[in-house]
Parts: sequence; C-alpha cells; structure tokens
Amino acid sequence: MSQRIRIKLKSYDHNLVDKSAEKIVKTVKSTGAVISGPIPLPTNKKIFTVNKATFVNKKSREQFELSSYKRLLDIYSSTTKTIDALMKLELPSGVEVEIKV
Repeated sequence: MSQRIRIKLKSYDHNLVDKSAEKIVKTVKSTGAVISGPIPLPTNKKIFTVNKATFVNKKSREQFELSSYKRLLDIYSSTTKTIDALMKLELPSGVEVEIKV
C-alpha cells in the first residue's frame, strides 16, 4: 500500500493521550510498519472568568482553565495487517481519534 496514515489524538487529560499514543506505537511496530511520533502539538488553553458573587462583590472573580492536549502520529509503509491491527485496537474513552489516509 505504501501510503501515509496520519493519526491525531486529542484529549483533556495528558496521561490518556500519552498512553493511547504508546498503545498505537506498540501495535504498529509489531506489524512491521514505520512510525514517526508521537509529536506533541501545542496545548490549547481556554480560560473562563466567572463572578464569585451574583450581586454585591462585583470585583471578586474566579478563573477556570480547560486545557486540551494533542499528539500527532505518522505511519509509513503500512500494510493491510497494520490497518487491521489499528481497527481492533481499543483506546480509552475520553480520547478523540482522527485518522487521515
């Protein structure tokens, strides 16, 4: 087949992203394909500011942060065995997987 497969992982927990990237690397290397990655992509941080009190203390505020972590994997010289192994692979919930061929 010799086409490039690009896998993008995204999650709010960096441990989940790292563990699922490690799982993918192990399964792909066991099938004999060449893999580059996991490459860490920039972390998106969303900061939300909320008033602590609803009426009197307007200046007292609270901030919350939501970070999303991303990893990128490229698979080269893949075979049908590699694709079958990736389809059977179970990743933890909370990890979004985007596959481009």
